[in-house]
Amino acid sequence: MNQVRYRLTAVAIFVVLAVSLTGCATAPPVQEMSDARQAIAAAREAGAAELAPAELSQAEALLDGAEEYLEVGTSASYWQAKKNAISAKEVAFEALLTSRNARDAAADRSR
Repeated sequence: MNQVRYRLTAVAIFVVLAVSLTGCATAPPVQEMSDARQAIAAAREAGAAELAPAELSQAEALLDGAEEYLEVGTSASYWQAKKNAISAKEVAFEALLTSRNARDAAADRSR
C-alpha cells in the first residue's frame, strides 16, 4: 500500500513538473523583446548610429533574428528568440556605452 502511494505521488509530481516546465517554455519572450527594443532605442538616442555603428547594427540584426524566430511559433524557436533578444540588449548596451564614452572623450578634448 505504501509503495503504491509512493509511486502515485512520484508520478503526480513528475506530471506537475512536466506541465509547468512546458508551459514556461512555450511562452513568447515578450519582456526580453521589449528590453532589447528599449536598449536599441536608448543607444540610438545616445548617437550610436554615428559613434558605434557596428554594435548598433549587430544589436538590430539580433533583434530582427529574434522576431523571425517568434514567427515560427514553436517552443524551440521561442528559446532562440529569447537568446537573441537578450544578446541584442547586451550589444545595444555596449553601443550605448561606446557612444557615451566617445562623446565624453570629445568633450574633454574640446576643453
